[in-house]
Amino acid sequence: MIAGLSLILFCQLVGEVVVRGLGLPMPGPVLGMALLLLLLLTRDHFIALSHGPLRNDAVERTGRGLLAHLSLMFIPAGVGVVKKLDLIIEHGAAILVTLSASVVVTLLATVATFLAISRLVAKRQTEP
Repeated sequence: MIAGLSLILFCQLVGEVVVRGLGLPMPGPVLGMALLLLLLLTRDHFIALSHGPLRNDAVERTGRGLLAHLSLMFIPAGVGVVKKLDLIIEHGAAILVTLSASVVVTLLATVATFLAISRLVAKRQTEP
């Protein structure tokens, strides 16, 4: 687990260094996650990657462990919300309207994306 966690954190560190070093307009952990995905996809093709934390699904087991305890990571956010409870009471209606609108927009975008991909896949399957 330590090796898998170290690899995950190392990929995040590399992502942060690259993003800050090049001034890219994206979060560093996203680039680190892409690097980790690349490592996981290529580990079966290169013998050098089959050692260390990439062997025996150590990264996958570590990721499952982190996801199992994901709710613990929301505790700081919950404490922050409670500390700003007066702002929530003061602007509660606006926050509720904004959250509701964002949920509707997200659902519509998800449905539109699903329908577009579904039509694209169906069109490719019917073509010879």
